[in-house]
Amino acid sequence: MTVSLTTPVTGGTQTGFTSPTYTIAADVAPSASGKQYAVTAKGGTQPSAVDVSSVSRPFTILFNKPAVLKVLQPVDPVTGQLRNVPNNTWTWLVRKGVTPLAGQASRIATGRVTLDIPAGSDLADPDNIRAMISLLIGALNQASSGLGDTLNTGIV
Repeated sequence: MTVSLTTPVTGGTQTGFTSPTYTIAADVAPSASGKQYAVTAKGGTQPSAVDVSSVSRPFTILFNKPAVLKVLQPVDPVTGQLRNVPNNTWTWLVRKGVTPLAGQASRIATGRVTLDIPAGSDLADPDNIRAMISLLIGALNQASSGLGDTLNTGIV
């Protein structure tokens, strides 16, 4: 797997955060098909309530590839068409311990990006897969502050 994060990770722009960074360390993923990192320190200017990963309040990022990659099946000999095009599902998962109400136990908030890539397209159309990822990451970076605001205000 070539997905690899280097430390520190520069965070996206957020209201009240100035040049946020996150020092990460390799962590044990829940399965052999994943890579996980835990946040061990924060940098830049962030509210003091932002904490790093701990047992009760994890702050982790996990990348999972499909446990078994699906491939294209042969075309129908009569019609010459593919009968079925399975998807390979890749996911990013960020877990962060949060407090739902002062004095209450922590709960886990999750952020997930799921990528469903049709089998065979990795060979037949890799440039358009890359373009999709480029737009997704660019849009997330561009919308970072607004998304944070929206999740806290409920206003789109």
